[in-house]
Amino acid sequence: MDQQTLAMAQEMDFSLLALFLRASLTVKLVMIVLTFASFWSWSIIIRKYISFRAARLEADAFDRAFWSGEPLDELFDQIGPAPDGASQRIFAAGMLEWRRSHRHDGELIAGAQARIERSMDVAIAKEGEGLNAGLSFLATVGSTAPFIGLFGTVWGIKVAFEEIAISQNTSLAVVAPGISEALVATAIGLIAAIPAVVAYNKLSSDADKITSGYEAFADEFSTILSRQLDA
Repeated sequence: MDQQTLAMAQEMDFSLLALFLRASLTVKLVMIVLTFASFWSWSIIIRKYISFRAARLEADAFDRAFWSGEPLDELFDQIGPAPDGASQRIFAAGMLEWRRSHRHDGELIAGAQARIERSMDVAIAKEGEGLNAGLSFLATVGSTAPFIGLFGTVWGIKVAFEEIAISQNTSLAVVAPGISEALVATAIGLIAAIPAVVAYNKLSSDADKITSGYEAFADEFSTILSRQLDA
């Protein structure tokens, strides 16, 4: 490598901003899409971490209140018509159906147990949908971002070869910028994909555990009501 070529290579700006500005329009679009996907993924990750933590704390607090020995009717009246947490909403769904299943003379309408269980199942399903909302985006980013980045890299290399053919110059000063711009697209794709995949697996597992807790509570609550029905 001659001194002139080396000097030209050293003078090139290889910062991310410079590489982005020099990239072709297609590669720029790839970088923008991947950067947006990365930021949106992190916003979902942060929001889910906060909401899952709040859901666990709420479930623990309500579990203590539920097993405190307070009559269920009084606990239901305290919660009111607009429950704050998921456990409260599941409990309220069961209690509301329990009260609806009583006739004016105090006798239970046939099939009350099945209706109460279905009401709580519907409430659990709604809570599960809320827990899993947004996770599909993380899965999509995790599976597609590397390939989108690879597309940007292939396109960038194609453009670099075209520039080499036009200039008839294969020196490092001509080749390096185009190759660097192309490789940045793959790097951004991996930066977007890796956290998304890790977070998706972790959050999906957490969502399943929280939902299982709701189902366990519903089973316990249903057992308590079943004893009262059989009494």
